[in-house]
Amino acid sequence: MPATKQSLKKQSATKMSLAGRVSGKQKNQELILQGSLLRAILALCVPIALNSLLQSMYNLTDTYWLGKIGTNPMAAITLISPLQNIVINFGQGITAAGAILMAQFIGGGKKKEANGMVGQLFLCAMLFAVFCSAACVVSAGAIVGWMGAEGEIFDLSRTYLSIVILDVPFLFLINLYASVNQAQGDTVRPMLLNIAGILFNMVLDPLFMLKFGWGIAGAALATLLAKVPSALVALWLLTRKNQEIFLDLGHLSFDKEKVLMILKIGLPTAIGSSTMQFGFLLMSKNVYTYGSGAVAAYGIGNKVNSLVTLPCNAVGSATATIVGQNMGAKQRDRAETAYKTARRLAVITLFLGGMVLSRPFVSRFIVSIFSADENVIGMAAQFLRIMALCCWTNGIYNSTMGLFQGTGHTLVTMTIDATRLWVFRFLTLYICEAVFHMGVQSIWYSVVVSNASSALILLICYKLNIWKKEVIHVDRRASGVHAKA
Repeated sequence: MPATKQSLKKQSATKMSLAGRVSGKQKNQELILQGSLLRAILALCVPIALNSLLQSMYNLTDTYWLGKIGTNPMAAITLISPLQNIVINFGQGITAAGAILMAQFIGGGKKKEANGMVGQLFLCAMLFAVFCSAACVVSAGAIVGWMGAEGEIFDLSRTYLSIVILDVPFLFLINLYASVNQAQGDTVRPMLLNIAGILFNMVLDPLFMLKFGWGIAGAALATLLAKVPSALVALWLLTRKNQEIFLDLGHLSFDKEKVLMILKIGLPTAIGSSTMQFGFLLMSKNVYTYGSGAVAAYGIGNKVNSLVTLPCNAVGSATATIVGQNMGAKQRDRAETAYKTARRLAVITLFLGGMVLSRPFVSRFIVSIFSADENVIGMAAQFLRIMALCCWTNGIYNSTMGLFQGTGHTLVTMTIDATRLWVFRFLTLYICEAVFHMGVQSIWYSVVVSNASSALILLICYKLNIWKKEVIHVDRRASGVHAKA
């Protein structure tokens, strides 16, 4: 009898715990579909921004400690980062597609369909991650050589790539967990998951790089090992069956219809992001012609600028989730209002932040944290000032990308991602170098002009009402859910 009472208490506690978790997520979903849109955006984007900040801390920590070693190690990691991002962004395109589909299914009351999507995302993401990691390890030397690295930078780049690329399967698990929760309106748990990994990396970096004397190999190994615990916890949380949406490892098999939906929505995002990152790879190759100091300055400027634009990136992700759920619930006007609110918030935030960062003494102070080389500091500070003055255009870019992603128009986002680099950036770079002979400043201005041009085109696409055409059809009455051709 006592055992029975104890068992009943356990079941009751489990139900109460589940009810608490479900009600918390339901509260966010109600806010997204019925409550204050500004509150909904802030509730989603603040944890997303903090989570992105934590993610970027991996590279920032490496950059900080590599700066203590010298300019060449920093140049090596800058050279490799775009290649690493090609792989990561392709995988993120797939998981982002899952988040979009799940958000629309949840908004349309199709939680069973949303739940079935998790296993398909897991299979697609893991197969891709393992294949790409293995391919990059085998061809690391050839890749680095093709990018034009020689001597010490060649050796450092090859070493870093061969180790750090092994973290991709673990990173994809973390991203899958984030996508599943974000689709439900929960962006807090993914943020909390990353805190332990960041702290772990911050301890391991100086230990491996300086104490043990492993240099850039230590930086790569610290980044890899720091992701393992978070990935294992993410897998454990995803497979818990006492939640509405979970990963069932015991019944994994490819579902043709769901995989095709993921590919239809995800491949354009994945290809667009990867194409953009490949453009960044070629940009790094172009910067390398100006010397390792320019490469280091380019890397520092981009990393600091990424911190400034974190809020608008988060607003874009929040917009995609809010728009996705409202489109699934057939609330198109509310979806558009959410986008406009998000756009205003992002532009105002970035304009104010950019005005502060563009002050010469501010930009110089910040970049000097990452390097003691006066040549690098001068170039990086100039790059940062130029980007900061125009970073408000990123607010338009990211929020509008969120609108098109949330409505499933990923072909539009793919096209814009590709043209931003391959048309506007390289065209501006060519004109600045060949016509105006601006030297390394050509790199800085090509970044600014391409970002602003893409933002303008996205705004025009919005005005043309392209986003209103239905791509993902969620039937709230029947069980059929499909992506339109």
